[in-house]
Amino acid sequence: MKHYTLTLKNRQMELGERTCIMGILNITPNSFSDGGRFFDTETALAHAEQMARSGADIIDIGGESTRPFSDPVSPEEEIKRVVPVIEKLSERIDIPISIDTTKASVARQAIAAGAAVINDISGLRLDPEIAEVAAQYGAPLILMHMKGTPKTMQAHPHYDDLIGEIGEFLENAIAKARAAGVPQNRIIADPGIGFGKTLSHNLCLINRLNAFERLDVPILVGSSRKSFIRSLLRKNDQPDIDPAHPRVETGTQATVAAAILRGAHIVRVHDVENTVVTARIIDAIRNVSDNP
Repeated sequence: MKHYTLTLKNRQMELGERTCIMGILNITPNSFSDGGRFFDTETALAHAEQMARSGADIIDIGGESTRPFSDPVSPEEEIKRVVPVIEKLSERIDIPISIDTTKASVARQAIAAGAAVINDISGLRLDPEIAEVAAQYGAPLILMHMKGTPKTMQAHPHYDDLIGEIGEFLENAIAKARAAGVPQNRIIADPGIGFGKTLSHNLCLINRLNAFERLDVPILVGSSRKSFIRSLLRKNDQPDIDPAHPRVETGTQATVAAAILRGAHIVRVHDVENTVVTARIIDAIRNVSDNP
């Protein structure tokens, strides 16, 4: 597994020996797993602080739901949701804050408020100026593959060559980011589990994750509580399982373990405390000498 040093404004983060854990904070009324739970600023801050105490390395804050078939929100509304939380949280925790957005104007305001990383689920497709914001502020940039938009991505997604097409998309996104001035050591790639993929696509991506080593950037995987896990766990006659159900969390940890073993440097999750345990054990297995 390749090791990387991720360069942030005032620190460096080593990736490879130990899996980096990104905690999810959705400040939305309608996210698929925790929509509405952290919409209040003080509740959001308390949850973020708890994730930091539990061992999160990064807190990823988003103000727009990207669940399948969701509608977009305006940049103004997104800024109103996330900036007050980022401003206060950056004074309370000493780990990096990431802004999960597809809009350059939101990213700019979030960085000014204290965020240090930009997480673009569209891979620069919806607003290429995000790369310029990342370059201007020296912010690491996460580039994710998504087929279509959240509104359309799960409408019969099809690939002739799943790994090849996603790899080519990410390769092109990285080239665009570098052309905008983002250095290679500040770019992270995410194959986009659940974003325009079927159950089989998601399983294949995790199983073939090491195919993306050729991108020569750290790999992030966000499988937490996704619908493919719930689909695998429910019986044919059952309705969808609550994403917060303990069985779904167990399934999430199984995907986290598999992703780490296949080369994930960063895992993006809802339950940081459980993931810290999983990552510690799997990292130990992955790093053990062949002749102990």
